[in-house]
Amino acid sequence: MLGWLHPARVGQAVRLKLQDIGWSARLLLRLLASGSKTFRRGGLVVDQLHFLGNYSLAIITVSGLFVGFVLGLQGYYTLQRYGSSEALGLLVALALVRELGPVVSALLFAGRAGTSLTAEIGLMKAGEQLAAMEMMAVDPVQRVLAPRFWAGVIAMPLLAAVFSAVGIIGGWVVGVLMIGVDEGAFWSQMQGGVDVWADVGNGIIKSFVFGVTVTFVALLQGYASKPTPEGVSRATTRTVVMASLAVLGLDFVLTALMFSI
Repeated sequence: MLGWLHPARVGQAVRLKLQDIGWSARLLLRLLASGSKTFRRGGLVVDQLHFLGNYSLAIITVSGLFVGFVLGLQGYYTLQRYGSSEALGLLVALALVRELGPVVSALLFAGRAGTSLTAEIGLMKAGEQLAAMEMMAVDPVQRVLAPRFWAGVIAMPLLAAVFSAVGIIGGWVVGVLMIGVDEGAFWSQMQGGVDVWADVGNGIIKSFVFGVTVTFVALLQGYASKPTPEGVSRATTRTVVMASLAVLGLDFVLTALMFSI
């Protein structure tokens, strides 16, 4: 066991890790710089947007509805203790647009769309399709990765908006229709307390950052996976774990920067 603590082994491990980080950073910069070229062939982005966005709507909508149900129920019981049940709409809206909408949507997006991206790119690599593109002087980053990257970046804020909207409807169903909170107070408190720029705008920024993060992690793991079935399966697992941890960590950092200044 002590052999792994030898300075040469430690130095080699650190060098390899820094090399991986540098290669990943260069890939991210290439993807970010590919926007103008990618959107010239918008059909590729639209196809991937349909694949990543439309096919994720079901799980986003159902999850948002049930999260709204829970927020409405728990929020009412908590606010009732202080005689503030009329602020239920404000509580539900702020919780969704600030935190739960972007974060839960990103986690669901990583589990559904991120894994499919990793598996697709990994299988293309295992089938030597990416190598064949390079042999034909076709850049696989520009042709395969970039459309998927920008489609994920676009889809994530839209899915987060759908999640938040459906969640608010779910909170209204539980709070107004089932429990009996005054409907006028529910909507007026929400309208008066939610700021477009400070709350909704920051939620959109969060979802955009999460879209870049989750999509890049998924593409990176697929592109760097070993060209074997076991390598693809491990890359898919790493996508869920790394993307989820990155989303939660970035959420803390972004919240600290946005709402404490």
